[in-house]
Amino acid sequence: MAIEKVSVIGAGTMGNGIAHVFAQAGFNVTLIDVSPGQLERALGTIAKNADRQVAKNLLTEDQKKALLAHIKTSTDMRGGVSDAQLVVEAATENETLKLEIFKQLDEAAPAGCILATNTSSISITKIAAATWRAGDVIGMHFMNPVPVMKLVEIINGYATKKEVTETIISLCEKLGKTPCEVNDYPGFVANRILMPMINEAIYSLFEGVAGVNEIDTVMKLGMAHPMGPLQLADFIGLDVCLSILRVLHDGFGNPKYAPCPLLVNMVTAGKLGVKSGEGFYSYTAGSKELVVSPTFKKFK
Repeated sequence: MAIEKVSVIGAGTMGNGIAHVFAQAGFNVTLIDVSPGQLERALGTIAKNADRQVAKNLLTEDQKKALLAHIKTSTDMRGGVSDAQLVVEAATENETLKLEIFKQLDEAAPAGCILATNTSSISITKIAAATWRAGDVIGMHFMNPVPVMKLVEIINGYATKKEVTETIISLCEKLGKTPCEVNDYPGFVANRILMPMINEAIYSLFEGVAGVNEIDTVMKLGMAHPMGPLQLADFIGLDVCLSILRVLHDGFGNPKYAPCPLLVNMVTAGKLGVKSGEGFYSYTAGSKELVVSPTFKKFK
């Protein structure tokens, strides 16, 4: 299946990154969001990230200009997907929202268009059931930051057609990514393994085993992780971590996936990590120094 036109739903961190890599590979991209302001910020982020690539000699100035020229924006989802051959949904990790988006995509996208979701945990089969074209629905779980990270987790729903999977795998390779095919169970592979580790790190803090710096240092220096689990949770978003853990807990019915009460309280309090300016660490605009949140300086 030849794909040239791609629509990306959602202009947040993941959406603008996905638009970036498709445009960089020469695809014509329509980036769609209900907020004109969010679209403007997304284009600014893409330009800034492309500037970094130019500075590192990963792109030429002409390639950067071509990348940006391949992206157009729209606040009209129906119009924005009307001629798409692939739609990648990258909206907030909210099941109700995603199901509604796929119902609308089913009506608006042309026949034969592949409908992909960047969900990090929600059942592809359940999302596909919101459409009349379940065979054309698949998971494309990109990693953050999208322009840098090589992996794309390809998730087959119960009814995903073989030719759709083959097309998406080939497409990922054209993007310079490494596709990894998995099946549709809660958390897939990446988050089924990652989130219990993050949750256990939060429990270690909650139960006073060690402080924030100590937990992250052990995992960075002892396990060669580039980022400690608490810093990574801040980077992902504590609300997203909580959502994924709840999907795992509900999906498997196993208490080992129950989110730590500290995580629940932090999300309730609006301490979501980098996006809110505070999580396990405090984030000041422009600062490169990692500072433990005042809340957790007593957690030792």
